[in-house]
Amino acid sequence: MCAWLPLPVLHVLARLWGGLLYRLPNRMRETTRKNLATCFPARSDTEVDRLVRESLVHTAATALEMGKAWVAPLPTTLKLVQDSEGLSAFDAAVAGPRGVILLAPHLSNWEIFGFFACEGRPANFMYQPPQNAGLDKLLRTVRSRNGVNLAPTNRKGVAQLLSALKRGEIVGILPDQVPADAGGAFADFYGEPALTMTLVSKLIQRTGAQVFCGFAERLPHGKGFVAVFEPADEAIYSADLQESLAGLNRSVESVVNRALPQYQWEYKRFRRRPDNSEFYGSQDPA
Repeated sequence: MCAWLPLPVLHVLARLWGGLLYRLPNRMRETTRKNLATCFPARSDTEVDRLVRESLVHTAATALEMGKAWVAPLPTTLKLVQDSEGLSAFDAAVAGPRGVILLAPHLSNWEIFGFFACEGRPANFMYQPPQNAGLDKLLRTVRSRNGVNLAPTNRKGVAQLLSALKRGEIVGILPDQVPADAGGAFADFYGEPALTMTLVSKLIQRTGAQVFCGFAERLPHGKGFVAVFEPADEAIYSADLQESLAGLNRSVESVVNRALPQYQWEYKRFRRRPDNSEFYGSQDPA
């Protein structure tokens, strides 16, 4: 049903849903508050509280928009993007011989952004196959409907991404997921150590790919989205792994700062700690 409701109606429903998440005790609210208070210690309790509420509303909006991303006809989905910033520089990089890594963090609706960024462009997106076979089939079907090739998060998938970059294609990666121990190292994210994937840095060193970071910024009153493309922080190209990881996280921070409440702050980004301590503590599931 959400696929056919107008976007302004979905966003009204999101305000209602997000308001309930804000008022009722739940883990999502407490994780959001913990992350925001940690990443922005200079902000007052009042400011953090406002961001918590706004963030929960945007999280609800993203969930309600998935019907439009996955079920609505692709031309309808693409029309939700009203404008773009930095697209000419991104297209110039795609037209070059080096291949392009597109970092698409969990900011606003990353599914709609992925469809827009890859429309008419040779692209490959890495994804984490869910354990449920039916859900995996659904994700592979909807995410590949504009010709995008999907690469699973395993050795075969990494080999697929390497080959794609060497052919000069786009490789899309969600850069802010907590990786497995073997695939990550700690680097600061908003001043807090976060286990950060090393895959992007390794792909750059092996292929010389150019890197952009982007998202679809949600406009107010259900007016759609603006697709934003930014060149990554220059440090991401460093042969020093720690410098490269710092550049990756600063690239994510840069786009998040453009639309702070639209980031997925309920995600437990800091659940792995350098000293194996517990960051989030016991959260009441009520």
